[in-house]
Amino acid sequence: MAKNLVIVESPAKGKTIEKYLGKDYKVLASYGHVRDLLPKEGAVDTANDFTMKYQNIDRNSKHVDAIVKELRKKDNTTLLLATDPDREGEAISWHLLEILKKKRGLMKEKEVGRVAFNEITKKAIKEAVEEPREIAMDLVDAQQARRALDYLVGFNLSPLLWKKIRRGLSAGRVQSPALRMIVEREEAIEAFIPQEYWTVEADVSAQGENFIAKLTHLKDQKLNQFDINNTELAHDAEASLLAAAEGKLTITKVDKKKRKRNPSPPFTTSTLQQEASRKLGFSAQRTMRTAQQLYEGIELGGETTGLITYMRTDSVNLSNDALDELRQFIGERYGTDNVPAEPRAFKTKAKNAQEAHEAIRITSVNRVPQSLQEHLTKDQFRLYELIWKRTVACQMIHATLDTVAVDLTAGDAGIFRANGSVVVTPGFMALYQESVDDNKDADKGSKILPPMIEGERIDLISLRPEQHFTEPPPRFSEASLVKTLEEHGIGRPSTYASIISTLQQREYVEMDKKRFIPTDVGRVVNKFLTAHFTQYVDYEFTANLEDELDAISRGEEEWIPLMRRFWTPFKELVDDKEKSVSRKDVTEEPMDENCPECGKPLVTKLGKRGRFVACTGYPDCSYTRNIGGEQERAEPEVVEGRTCPECDSPLLIREGRYGKFIGCSAYPKCKHIESLEQPAETGVECPKCKEGQILRRKSRRGKVFYSCGRYPDCDYAIWNEPVAEPCPNCDWPILTIKTTKRRGTEKVCPQKECGYAEPYNREESSEDDREATED
Repeated sequence: MAKNLVIVESPAKGKTIEKYLGKDYKVLASYGHVRDLLPKEGAVDTANDFTMKYQNIDRNSKHVDAIVKELRKKDNTTLLLATDPDREGEAISWHLLEILKKKRGLMKEKEVGRVAFNEITKKAIKEAVEEPREIAMDLVDAQQARRALDYLVGFNLSPLLWKKIRRGLSAGRVQSPALRMIVEREEAIEAFIPQEYWTVEADVSAQGENFIAKLTHLKDQKLNQFDINNTELAHDAEASLLAAAEGKLTITKVDKKKRKRNPSPPFTTSTLQQEASRKLGFSAQRTMRTAQQLYEGIELGGETTGLITYMRTDSVNLSNDALDELRQFIGERYGTDNVPAEPRAFKTKAKNAQEAHEAIRITSVNRVPQSLQEHLTKDQFRLYELIWKRTVACQMIHATLDTVAVDLTAGDAGIFRANGSVVVTPGFMALYQESVDDNKDADKGSKILPPMIEGERIDLISLRPEQHFTEPPPRFSEASLVKTLEEHGIGRPSTYASIISTLQQREYVEMDKKRFIPTDVGRVVNKFLTAHFTQYVDYEFTANLEDELDAISRGEEEWIPLMRRFWTPFKELVDDKEKSVSRKDVTEEPMDENCPECGKPLVTKLGKRGRFVACTGYPDCSYTRNIGGEQERAEPEVVEGRTCPECDSPLLIREGRYGKFIGCSAYPKCKHIESLEQPAETGVECPKCKEGQILRRKSRRGKVFYSCGRYPDCDYAIWNEPVAEPCPNCDWPILTIKTTKRRGTEKVCPQKECGYAEPYNREESSEDDREATED
C-alpha cells in the first residue's frame, strides 16, 4: 500500500506524476475546485469581518470521497497537496484540507505537506516531494480577498443593471474596465475627423538600381505631417523640385551605422496569448486550452511527458538548468558564435508582475518540434513550435544590421532621404521574430540601397506626390486588448481569457474581422457604469486594487482592512443609485428632433434588438424608426453572388423577431433560411466525413450549435462544444463539453448509445469567471 497520497487537480496530470513517483505514492485528482461560495446573497458576511460561507461543489464530491476513503486505509499516510503553483492552486489545496479536517478523526496523526513544481518532469516532481512546505496562507488570503471582491461587485452591481437596463446583464471588477476600453476606442473612431496630408517621393537610380527617397525638407524648412495638405501645395512643391533638380539629385550625406537587435524575452501568459493570436490566429481561450494540454503531458514512447512549464505566469525568468541546456543546444545546433558570452536575463515590463515562477518555456530543448509532430494534434504542434522557437531564440546572440541613411538634394529646393538596412549577422532572427500589432511601417527601412558616395549626382526618374488621410485608431484585437490590459495592470495572467469570453457571452461586444465592436447593450452598460460608478471602472483604481492583492500575497497587508476600505463606499453608492437613477435615465437619450407625427421630442431607446428612435409621447403616439433610418422598413438587401440552395431564387437579408437573417426571396413558397452570422472554426475534424472541420454556428433564433463545414455534403451536427479527444469507451474520434444543472460540466461522448461521461473542469478559466461575479 502506498505510504504517500498526492492530490492534483486533473487526472491527466495525476497519471504522469504517479508514473514518475513510483509505488510508494498514490495520486488522486480533485478535478479542480472542491468548494466555493454559496451562490446566493450573504455568502460574504460584510457585517462579520467578511466571513465567507462555503459549500462543497456537488459535481466533485465523489472525488473528495475517494480521497477520504484512501486516507482512511492507513493511519500514517502522508498527504501531499500538489495543486498548481499559483494563488488559485494554493487556495484549492487549502479548501480541500479544510474539508478533510472536518471529517472525524481523518487527519489525526497524518502529516500534510504542500508541494509545488513548475514543470511536470521527473526531476522537478521528485525534487518537489522531497521538500514539502506548509500551505502559504498569504497566497490563500489574497485569493479569498479576490474572490470576495468579485462576489460583492457581482452580487450588487448585476442586480442593479437588471433593474436599470434589463435582465441577464452583469458587471465585474475587471470585466467592466475592459468593456470601457473597447467602448472608448469605438467612440474615438466615431469622433475621428480625417485630415488630408501629402507626401512627395522620388524614384531615383544609382549604379543601375532603383530605389525610393522621401521628401523631408522643402526650401530649407523641415516638413511636418500637415505642411503639405492640399493638391495645390503638393503640385507647387513638385514643380519647384523638378525645376531645381533638372533630372539629377546630389548626394550630400551618407550615414552608415551598425545596429543591434535583441531577442524578445521568453513567453508570459499575456505575451503567449498575443503571439498565438497574431501568428496562429488562436483566441485566448484556445491558446490556454492547448497550453494546458502541453503542460499536463503528452504520451511519448509509452510515457506521458509535460512539454512546457506552467502556463499562468508573468515572470520572464528561466532556471539555471534550463539556461545551461539551451546554451549547449544552441552551440551544437547553430554554432558557438550564436551563443552570447553570458546567459540573457530579462526584466518584465508588466505592471504588478509577480516574479515567483519561471516564464513559459519548453521542458527540454532537445524535444525539437518536428520530432513530436506525430504525437501532437495540429493545435498542440503549432503552439509547441511557437514556444520552442521563442525559448531558444531568447538565449541566442543579437542580430547585427548595417543601416544607411542617404540625404539627396534637388538644388536648393528640397532634401530627400532614403533609408535602407541589411542583416549582417542574423543571430536569433534566423529562428524567430516577434510580431507587432497594427504595424503599418513593418517594411520601413528594410530595403537594401546601392553603394553611394557624397557629392555623387544620380538620376531622378520621377516625382510622385501622393494624397493621404489620417486614420482613426484601430479597434482592439484579442492580442492588442490583452496587451493593453496588461500595460494598465488590470487582471492577472489567468483572467484574460475569461474576461474576453464573458464580454462575448454577455453580448456586450461582437467580433468583426477579429476585432472587438461594442454592441448597443455594451454601450449602455458602459455608459451607466462610467457615469455612476466612475471610480470602479477607472483603470488606475483597478490596477491599484491588484497592487493591494499582490501585497496581501506577499504578507505585506491584511485582507480584511482592504475589504472594509472597498466595501463601505461601494455599498453606499449602490444604495444611492438604486434610488436616484431611473431606467429612463440609463436607456434613453434625447435627440435634437421632434416627432413627425405629433411634434413631441424624439429619443433613442434600447430595445431587444438594439437602439431605436421613439416618440416621448408614447403610448399616445407610437412613432418609431430604426437609428438613422426611415419609419418604413427598407427593402431587403440582396445577397450578392448566391442563390437559394433549394429553389435557386435570390437570397435576401431579412429582419425578424430574432434579428437579421438570410432568407429566400420566394417566401412563402420557399421557406429556406440561414444564419447571417459567419461560422467560427473550432479546430476539430469532423468525425463523420473526416474531411471537413466542425464549425461553431448560430441558428436563426440565436442558439449555438456545431456542424461540419462541408454541409450539405456532410450533415454531421451536435449541440455541444467539440473536443479533439477520442472517447476512451467507444473510440469515437471526438468528445463534447456538456453542462447541465444536475450534473454540472462534463466531458461526454456524443454517441447516445455509448453513454461515456466524466467531470470536466475548464482549466483555462480562472476562479473569477462566475455567473454573477465574472471578471
